[in-house]
Amino acid sequence: MQTLRLIPDRAGLAQAARLLAQGRCVAIPTETVYGLAADARDGAAVAGIYQAKGRPSFNPLIVHVADLSAAQAVADLPPQALTLARAFWPGALTLVVPLRADAGIAGLVTAGLDTIGIRVPAHPVAQALLRASGAPLAAPSANASGRISPTTADHVLHPDGGLDGRIAAVLDGGACPVGVESTIIGWQDGRPTLLRPGGIPAEAIAAALGEPLAAHHADPSAPNAPGQLSSHYAPQSALRLNAVPAPGETHLSFGAPGPFSLSETGDLTQAAARLFDLLRRADALGRPISVAPIPDHGLGQAINDRLRRAAAPRP
Repeated sequence: MQTLRLIPDRAGLAQAARLLAQGRCVAIPTETVYGLAADARDGAAVAGIYQAKGRPSFNPLIVHVADLSAAQAVADLPPQALTLARAFWPGALTLVVPLRADAGIAGLVTAGLDTIGIRVPAHPVAQALLRASGAPLAAPSANASGRISPTTADHVLHPDGGLDGRIAAVLDGGACPVGVESTIIGWQDGRPTLLRPGGIPAEAIAAALGEPLAAHHADPSAPNAPGQLSSHYAPQSALRLNAVPAPGETHLSFGAPGPFSLSETGDLTQAAARLFDLLRRADALGRPISVAPIPDHGLGQAINDRLRRAAAPRP
């Protein structure tokens, strides 16, 4: 099967919407990373996501919708969730909230849970496709499971870790401006809980709620939100963290110049946007990779989370 590269004009959006209506999988740009989208109401289409990615069936998927009203059609948003939705949607925030009994969402999407991860993306191409298709779209990152997340259409189609030939099409919307996945917030024992750090700093979310976020200790064998597997976002090469460069390594620097600098000025936003692209470029060289220390606050928390998973022992 040849994977089409579609331009996000009227014709390209219409073709992508037709493919989704036929139960096919289409990679789409969001502000975070490219997602592999399928109609979340179609169990066979969602199974196509798992098949294309080689994704464990117990790992739930995030559903993308066009606006708050569409989110409320499939999920019950308690008061604090509504506060966050109004503050950060559209944007890089996923809320794990109770699934409505009449939502019509395929069971594979939630991995059998009674909650659903849902967000409203800000990317104009994602928004246009959601409105053209009229469907809630399940969309994990558009890469082979466990490999480096894609931030360009070329990444989606790359022969190493990409999905060329496995999916119907990729809608090419250029580079993703945020570059790391969405922050995931859930509620445990009535407390707002950080399930995965991501594109919106946890501090901003806590400020919007007026209370700190509880820490979550995931069971990697039974994740209740995406991105909780212990080994994830992984290059083929060995990866050392919080490191100074050693001979023979490709070094990802931070706050210093260099061909693989995440940010020469120490800008965490810039580092997040560059992270996956630089990991891919470094991995292509076939040498061990080392990464300089990254401050563990704001977007640095999301960057370090991805790096820890990338460096974890392979299952």
